[in-house]
Amino acid sequence: MDTTFAKIGVKVADEVWIAAALFHREHPEKPDFTVEEIVDRAKQEGLFKPFRRGVYVHVIQHCVANRPPNPGRYRMLYETAPGRRRLFRPGDSYHPEREGRKTTPEREELPFSYHGLLNWYRDWCSLASSNASKRDPLLALRGSGKDLWADEHADEYVRRLREGWE
Repeated sequence: MDTTFAKIGVKVADEVWIAAALFHREHPEKPDFTVEEIVDRAKQEGLFKPFRRGVYVHVIQHCVANRPPNPGRYRMLYETAPGRRRLFRPGDSYHPEREGRKTTPEREELPFSYHGLLNWYRDWCSLASSNASKRDPLLALRGSGKDLWADEHADEYVRRLREGWE
């Protein structure tokens, strides 16, 4: 931990993001984590002394993209199931009132020892995006019908399908 930031302070939302990012990086096999695991990891990192109770509220509500804002509007976490969270990724759905809001900490607002998490996050999002169609059966169908009308015009195809209807 960078002691300079422990004295100055890290924003609560950034503290939550760091804890979740560390979990994801250390446990790539796990898709998400419990609220308690993220809060405990934030305590363990000790980014702010004394530990702020607001971390829990940020993990439950303020940082969660797919929950209505109340009042926090961050998009740093994503609720995968009740009581479970993962980092928000581009392409995830979110509450419309959170449009354009912060998804990651600003590099200059992070202790230097955590700067690498931003690079890791970029790669993690890229990997997730490229693997999305492999995991999602509907996305895997993308492009599967491209040869449907290869030998005839769409209108001719529909006309042929409708022959004999009455």
